[in-house]
Order: sequence, then structure tokens, then C-alpha cells
Amino acid sequence: QVQLVESGGGLVQAGGSLRLSCAASGRTFTLFSMGWFRRAPGQEREFLADVRWSSDNTYYADSVKGRFTISRDNAKNTVYLQMNSLKPEDTAVYSCAADIAANGKYDFWGQGTQVAVSS
Repeated sequence: QVQLVESGGGLVQAGGSLRLSCAASGRTFTLFSMGWFRRAPGQEREFLADVRWSSDNTYYADSVKGRFTISRDNAKNTVYLQMNSLKPEDTAVYSCAADIAANGKYDFWGQGTQVAVSS
């Protein structure tokens, strides 16, 4: 089991920045990758970014490429999502997830943190 806890959400004006954190605990030695997702009201969950736990490989959705940056600190078992140039349409609940089976499916999820961007 891997437990995930997000933090860093809040209210920000359009054009501003936020950095989300996701702290992992439990069987973190099983991690293959960690990802960030979001769900806006009335919409499907959207993949944002993924980072491999043992390499420098990162992956981004086109919708956030160039504005969002995913990174990790293995020593702290934490993954980050730096979000710049935020827009009102970025308003959503942001969640992190962990893939331990290296099959592209996320096995564990955090509770999420709310991000609201005002115009």
C-alpha cells in the first residue's frame, strides 16, 4: 500500500502560480511513477503529467505543456507540480496518483486539493 497526501492548493488570480505537493508514504520502494490529474466540475478526470521514480523521464498533457512542471524529490518521497500562468479554466480538484505495476494504470490516489483561479 502507498498513501498519498496532496497539499498546496488554494485561490490564486489569473496569471499567478501555485506549487502542489504530494507526499507518499508506505511501500514507496514499489513506486514506478507518479502522476498528477485534475477534475473540474462536471468534467472527466484529466491527466496532466507523470514522472518516473527512477529516471528523469517526464510526460505532459498538451493542455499544460510549457506551463506546468512535474518534479520529484526521492529523499522526501514527494512529487511536485509547479503551475505557472494559471487560467480560470485551470480551476479543479488536483490529485496525485501512484503507479507501482509499471503498466500505465495508477494504483493509489490521494484525496485531492482544490485549486481555484479567479479572473
